[in-house]
Amino acid sequence: MFKTFEGLVASFSAWVWDWPLLVLLIGGGTFFLIYSRFTPFFYFKHAIDVLRGKYDSEYAPGQLSHFQALSSAIAATVGMGNISGVAVAIVMGGPGAVFWMWISALIGMATKFYTCSLSVMYRSKDNDGNFLSGPMYVITNGLGARWKPLAILFALAGLVGTLPAFTANQLTQTLIDVLDWDDEYKWYIGITLAGIASLVILGGIKRIGIVASKLVPFMVVLYFVTVITILILQIQVVPEMFMLIFSDAFSGDAAAGGALGYLIKTGVKRAAFSNEAGIGTAPMMHGTAKTNEPIREGLVAMMGPAIDTLLVCTLTALAILSTGVWQRTDDNGISLTLEAFNTVLPYGLGNVVVLIMVLVFAFSTLFSYSYYGTTCLGFLTKPKYGKYYNYIYIFSIIIAAVVKIDFAINLIDSAFAIMAIPTVFSGLLLAPKVNAMAKVYFKNLNR
Repeated sequence: MFKTFEGLVASFSAWVWDWPLLVLLIGGGTFFLIYSRFTPFFYFKHAIDVLRGKYDSEYAPGQLSHFQALSSAIAATVGMGNISGVAVAIVMGGPGAVFWMWISALIGMATKFYTCSLSVMYRSKDNDGNFLSGPMYVITNGLGARWKPLAILFALAGLVGTLPAFTANQLTQTLIDVLDWDDEYKWYIGITLAGIASLVILGGIKRIGIVASKLVPFMVVLYFVTVITILILQIQVVPEMFMLIFSDAFSGDAAAGGALGYLIKTGVKRAAFSNEAGIGTAPMMHGTAKTNEPIREGLVAMMGPAIDTLLVCTLTALAILSTGVWQRTDDNGISLTLEAFNTVLPYGLGNVVVLIMVLVFAFSTLFSYSYYGTTCLGFLTKPKYGKYYNYIYIFSIIIAAVVKIDFAINLIDSAFAIMAIPTVFSGLLLAPKVNAMAKVYFKNLNR
């Protein structure tokens, strides 16, 4: 029975991520990029100032500061997708897949500017005065009640897409590999992970924001220093790896079957899992930011794909490619990244470093993703009932720890694909509203 379901999920994932959805994400993002006339990119310094708290006000409506909102969103994206997902992309599509991850990230920055600006423009309040946001609220408040079926579609898919299937699975596999345990220990690891995660996620969005704002800077700096060390030790082959990425991006020689189309799809899928631009999760977090200026939060959100994919994913890719492990092993996911680190770092140190980073990355993702699920359930029922999703989420961590990685990937890919349709579609329809507000905001800013 489960094998049949597993096969159906795999078939649906392969079908739905074919060209129509790629056209939606890449085509929609390209539209946002051109329609904005690249204007948001000219205000990157201003976005950094906003992030530093220069424009923070304790009286502004919302639950999280700009920094906490971005940290929480990045906590969900800078995770196993960056350590494990990049390895999956290289194994499935070859080095050239990394190039298409870059392209997807650049386009995704424009997508996040629009979707996260809209998340503040059309957010709602619950009975306790807390803000609720995301594509479902953008659709119902921005497009009207007749579009509600599209909002329901997003929320239903979100209940699945925000499950910790990939993260819990790969964190468990890391512990099994590093500690050299038998697979039977996966159940115990899953139970332990669920217990630790519950301590944070049951505390609600504010506790998640506080924890994420502490973890994210630490994990990005730690990862950056570690991978840069590996690249310095491998500096003689790094330029060659960049050339390999660019040359393979258009030839598809290293991709499965040598198909360029397959290569592009692989890169875009893994980038979507990594930075989630156009998927609709980040707007749920950014919509809670303490601000009266939607454009301001859109600029902050735009920095997410730059940090996530252009920086962290690139570092992972170069570490894997420069060590050559992707050519001489059948490993995939976290196991491949772990082997790359152990190839260069002193014996045993690679295991320790990767284990620490995986623990920090994975837990930060587990904490943030739970909030997305509660928001989706709250929309489908009533906001006060959203918290019950946390119990489903905690239980699913245990199940995710023991399933196969292929099933975890296909399940999340399928849900993300469905979530992307309402997110991008509503963004395209409401883009003129964002442009009108951006014109006023940038005009006042330049005075």
